[in-house]
Amino acid sequence: MAEEFLKLTPDGLRFGAFTLDPANRRLTRDGEAVEVNGRYLDALILMVRRPGQLVSKDQFLDEVWRGIPVTDEALTQCIRTLRKQLGDTAGRPRFIQTVPKHGYRFIAAVSAAEAEQAEPEPLVSAPEPFTVDSPYDLRRTLLLGGAGVLGGGLAGVIGGLIYGLIAVSHPLQPGIGSGSILLVLVWLTTLVALMGGAAVGIGMAATGLGRRQPSPWIILGGALGGMTVGGAVKLLGLDAFNLLVGRSPGDITGGLEGFILGGAIGLGLWLGARGRDPLPLRRCMITAGVAAALAGMAIPLFGGRLMGGSLDLLAKTFPESQLQLGMIGSWFGETGFGPIAQSVTGGLEGLLFAPCVVGAMILARRGMRAN
Repeated sequence: MAEEFLKLTPDGLRFGAFTLDPANRRLTRDGEAVEVNGRYLDALILMVRRPGQLVSKDQFLDEVWRGIPVTDEALTQCIRTLRKQLGDTAGRPRFIQTVPKHGYRFIAAVSAAEAEQAEPEPLVSAPEPFTVDSPYDLRRTLLLGGAGVLGGGLAGVIGGLIYGLIAVSHPLQPGIGSGSILLVLVWLTTLVALMGGAAVGIGMAATGLGRRQPSPWIILGGALGGMTVGGAVKLLGLDAFNLLVGRSPGDITGGLEGFILGGAIGLGLWLGARGRDPLPLRRCMITAGVAAALAGMAIPLFGGRLMGGSLDLLAKTFPESQLQLGMIGSWFGETGFGPIAQSVTGGLEGLLFAPCVVGAMILARRGMRAN
């Protein structure tokens, strides 16, 4: 039986946001031209005109390469490039499905472009799988948020080690081990950073980080996430101290600091990602780190505190504490942990936390697209 395929129409064929016009050899996405190599365009036309049907390697060789001897890698590279142009993935295909050892099948719904307004019945339908370019998805949000948790945890471990090494650099009272202080500070900073990474990450993921081009709403998402966890940490921390020792350290890191820092991370990521797909890892990490560092330096100047300032406040509230960060202030000619020391450490905290969270989320985003 002769193989059936779609007839060409004056306006071409539509699938998803794309329109393929074989007569004029054009592929557009929402009206914008998509640059495709001529031979690769022939391969796409071959598949789109046979939606749902297997297109074998021999058919590609006959109708695209027209008998020219090529290796299997040439066809593989052709399909890989087409998937990239369509925003598709091999593991969760929306357009091109691999049939191992046999060929490829075009699985998206294909219709005549001229029938746009009538919402025609699709000739071939396939369920839309989960991808980073699909509309809001709870699973996607949680996966990206989980990556933010990992990035925040890494920043917390590094920051805790730095503060811990500084804290144990002065003589300790008998019976107090430097290893114990180091372990406690690493645990404390990691816990706070994990919660911060989760909140900022989920906030940005829920407001558009998973889309092809992140929305400016990720700035608000990061800010609200930071404010939520900052307020919760402050409330629970003060209540815990009041419950355990009968007094609290006072104005430790809270919602306002979280709002500013989270918003700065979202702003830096959005600036680094603008007009680029896939998102450039290094560029986004740098812009987010710079924005968060500036925010971290500014927060203490307006009376706020980040981790270093909060730890110093704890030490002052409990004079018998072995935690001493005053030597940092001495590096800047201050007596104790003064405003310059707070501003510098706040900037360094932002410079460490933001790239770790952003880098982890972008790597997770890439993994989602690759699968």
